Amino acid sequence: MKEKIEGSVTRQFKAIFPAVLNGYDTLFGGMAMKWMDEVAYITAVRFARKKMVTVSTSKINFMLPVKPNSIAEIVAKVVRVQKVKLEIMVEVFVEDMYSLKREKAVDAMFTFAAVNKLNKPVPVISYSND
Repeated sequence: MKEKIEGSVTRQFKAIFPAVLNGYDTLFGGMAMKWMDEVAYITAVRFARKKMVTVSTSKINFMLPVKPNSIAEIVAKVVRVQKVKLEIMVEVFVEDMYSLKREKAVDAMFTFAAVNKLNKPVPVISYSND
């Protein structure tokens, strides 16, 4: 199981340019949430190799503003495996483009469920792709 979890860790990098900023010249929170859900989804699929759907997310913690001319790294890792659900921790780290400064800016827990072609719950881990 440990190897399966480590093999599904997903990382995505984004350059923070004006198109993703809000009126305060920081990353729009909705864009951060979109990126986090996308990376969590990829992680869920890589882990289960099944059709996965977002069930819920916990409180999203915005700890630091993400400013222009920085790089955001979105990292997702499976932290709990249940019968039909996965819990995935997603963290967003921000680093300045022109220095070595790196800090965690956002985090949240996402829950995904494995479903079949009829969108009915199926086991996350099985020997077939229901």
